[in-house]
Amino acid sequence: MDTIWLTGAQWLAVLRIGLGLWWLESWRHKDRKGWFERGTGIAWAAGIAAEHRWSAVRSGFQAVVAPRPRAMAYVVVYAELALGLGLVAGFLTPIALVGGLLLNLLYFTLMIHDWAEQGQNAMMALISVVALFGMAWQSWSLDGTLGWF
Repeated sequence: MDTIWLTGAQWLAVLRIGLGLWWLESWRHKDRKGWFERGTGIAWAAGIAAEHRWSAVRSGFQAVVAPRPRAMAYVVVYAELALGLGLVAGFLTPIALVGGLLLNLLYFTLMIHDWAEQGQNAMMALISVVALFGMAWQSWSLDGTLGWF
């Protein structure tokens, strides 16, 4: 593949690292005290889920998230941190890309009615797919250095 300035694998690494920085920014701007102590993030999501147009989202939220709001707050917040760190460092990259894609699809499904939010989730999901199928761990990654994947 002919490219300008960097190789194709390096451009994919730039894409992977950029996506990782996006996840880290998502983690950084969260009010963790609010999420963990006051339950603001899960309470907000509960309000969205309660009015969701799809009954599967309402019942799924009630079955999985509502009974354990504190644990789910930790899962969401630290999943974003783990995804960001994994993608920036290129550590367990395919797993991070699939995990990020699934998290974006969950966000996308929950926020299906909010088109402003959908652009971010759609772009992050698209980058995850491109990076996954382009094997973005081949360059500038711990996975590449260790010979994994």
